[in-house]
Amino acid sequence: MLKTVPAFDRIGEENAFAVLARANALAAQGRDVINLGIGQPDFRTPDFIVEAAIKALRDGHHGYTPAVGITPLREAVAVDLGKRFKVSVSPDEVMILPGGKPTMFMSILIFGEPGADILYPDPGFPIYRSMIEYTGARPIPVPIREENNFAFSAEETLELITPQTRLLILNSPANPTGGVTGKREVDKLVAGLERFPEVAIMSDEIYDHMVYDGETHVCLLAYPSIRDRLILLNGWSKTYAMTGWRLGYAIWPGKLYDYARKLAVNLHSCVNASAQYAGLAALKGPQDEVAKMVAEFDRRRKVVVEGLNRLPGVSCATPKGAFYAFPNIKRTGWKAKALANALLEDAGVAIIGGPDFGVLGEGYVRLSYANSTENILRALNRMGEFLTSRKAA
Repeated sequence: MLKTVPAFDRIGEENAFAVLARANALAAQGRDVINLGIGQPDFRTPDFIVEAAIKALRDGHHGYTPAVGITPLREAVAVDLGKRFKVSVSPDEVMILPGGKPTMFMSILIFGEPGADILYPDPGFPIYRSMIEYTGARPIPVPIREENNFAFSAEETLELITPQTRLLILNSPANPTGGVTGKREVDKLVAGLERFPEVAIMSDEIYDHMVYDGETHVCLLAYPSIRDRLILLNGWSKTYAMTGWRLGYAIWPGKLYDYARKLAVNLHSCVNASAQYAGLAALKGPQDEVAKMVAEFDRRRKVVVEGLNRLPGVSCATPKGAFYAFPNIKRTGWKAKALANALLEDAGVAIIGGPDFGVLGEGYVRLSYANSTENILRALNRMGEFLTSRKAA
């Protein structure tokens, strides 16, 4: 009998992909399924970006690249961050990676071991906890509460830090809640973190372009006091509708950069060459398509929130960022995962149960409004009919 290491018994997964697979299987059987489960823009990658990748291939860019990414792309990332957030970033701090998850993986591997604590948002992206448990570190959830508009609380976060804390994971705009933490709260958190210089921070800012209602994204690179221990995660997947290109980047401080580089060499060697030239075109080209996409998400956001608040037993806080709604379904009487499963199987609507994002996700479900307004309205209608006719299981 094969004997695997115990760490693999602790590793979790991202259930959104399991829901996607089941939705696709039902669709293959001829069922009409509306997918509000997966966090993927329903827009095409802009044509000029696609053409840049094709040109790169035709120009012969189909060999290995540096493990940290091609120099022009790292320079473009540094320029883009400097322009948008008025921060100074060196290309030597930038690492190009195959998506956003490798930065989570690397950060948690670098700091996670038995006896260490790692703080992460709950509800939050499920890979955070999965990777923490894989390393043997103790996962410490930072509560993300509806009564706080799904922003993190600086005070509550700081109270959780102990001598065993190695890493703090932050996410704003947030998945799954759509919560955005404002500058005043971030200021308080950073001021408090100055008392804990041994705690590293990994800030997941993959949705930084997607903020609404006059909110402004607060980039943690703007805080000099934590720059020497801050890891920034970002990428192209959400902003440029490039999920399948698998292209992300991270900003790494000092000594950590070389650790991450060595992990990249061991893990994936380098990032797809043509995808990097596509990413370069995305950053240096017109941003009109990004603005149009975000404006459309904003319109859909309003449709989703209004529709959810009309459903029996459902209430929904207005998300300030990303493209997710996280409605409260406690008054329906349903458990969240049971409701999500029943809606998919019986009503043809794919959503994700809140517990897939953490213990505090019970009583909530996640809907992605990265789908057409027409499909969103059809899904809301089906959900309303289901909740009216079906009692909780």
